[in-house]
Amino acid sequence: MTVREDRTFEKIVAGAIALVLVLLAIGLAFRDDPAEKPPIAIAGGGFIYNYREADVFYGFTAQVLKPLPIGCWLIAEFEDPGGGPALVVETRLHARSSRYGVRSPSLRGVKAGKPYRVSVRLYDYTRTDLIWSGQKVFASLIDDTVVPDRPLTIGPGYFPNPELTGG
Repeated sequence: MTVREDRTFEKIVAGAIALVLVLLAIGLAFRDDPAEKPPIAIAGGGFIYNYREADVFYGFTAQVLKPLPIGCWLIAEFEDPGGGPALVVETRLHARSSRYGVRSPSLRGVKAGKPYRVSVRLYDYTRTDLIWSGQKVFASLIDDTVVPDRPLTIGPGYFPNPELTGG
């Protein structure tokens, strides 16, 4: 190699190193800091109307975003559309899953457009140390009057309800 080729190679290497350093600085400036993320996120949810089984409930999906201590408890308090105390549902988290479906017990009294609050808390395995808490609001597009008082079908085969058919 000549001296000129040697200097050109050095310039190319120096330019490549400078480019890598600039890209690394940009990446660090715009990265999402994992420490700032909550341990779980509410990924979706809403009201479910099953007119065949005369069932109404609401719920959500919780997505684990970062590692949690073993045996954590996810406790959700659903506002009762019919009035009364909140409906509490407890779910134990485990290492085999990162997504949990949480639903309220069956309920009645849902009004269209009215917001219903869900409080979510994440505790350690002893249920003494609060790790995270959050709230979510769900509203239904329709009243629960579309759901009959008694199931239209029974059993796994959706057989007609004999109470309704007279048989």
